[in-house]
Amino acid sequence: MPPSNILAYAGLLTVAFYVAYGTDPTQLQDFCVGVNNPSDGVFVNGLFCKDPMAVEVEDFVFEGLDKPGNTRNQVGSAVTRVTAANLPGLNTLGISLARIDVAPYGVNTPHHHPRATEVITIIEGTFYAGFVTSNLQNGENKLFAKVLKKGDVFVFPQGLIHFETNIGNTPGVALSAFSSQNPGVVTTAAAVFGAKPPISIDVLTRAFQLDPRIVRNLQSRTFE
Repeated sequence: MPPSNILAYAGLLTVAFYVAYGTDPTQLQDFCVGVNNPSDGVFVNGLFCKDPMAVEVEDFVFEGLDKPGNTRNQVGSAVTRVTAANLPGLNTLGISLARIDVAPYGVNTPHHHPRATEVITIIEGTFYAGFVTSNLQNGENKLFAKVLKKGDVFVFPQGLIHFETNIGNTPGVALSAFSSQNPGVVTTAAAVFGAKPPISIDVLTRAFQLDPRIVRNLQSRTFE
């Protein structure tokens, strides 16, 4: 390759590198408390920044994470999320938190976070938790799972399907930290069988090797 082409190619790579990382720059101010009114500031990372002179200590406080979530539902679990949506001071800081309550033998059903890695810490109870890899070269998906007790920490890599179930006979509690202020969540069963409008029955029948009647039955249900 001629030297001029090599330099041009290197320049393109450099531009691509800075474009790719341009959405997560080094902070140029102490904080950017999120507000919904465009007249209150500039738009940064999904929210407008509140005037720094109008920021109050309450913008950095969320109360109530000590209260158990309501696990009286079909899956026996509840997730209380603390993100930039309900803790404005998190805006642009790249982190968030969640409390996970799981009733005895309940489950936080398979799901994934498209924008964040999750670190879970068991506070009370005994959990069986794990994640599944993306498609490997041999066509398989490997499961990494383990029984977790109070004080144990487990990592779910970004974008990978994972789950937690309480295998004990007492309520379980866990705290999760995320590497994004808005990790997002895609609940596997709800996304596949509860999409609106619904995914074609023929597609799901072939994908899951199920009788069409079973697919229709699953699509008629309400998923948590």
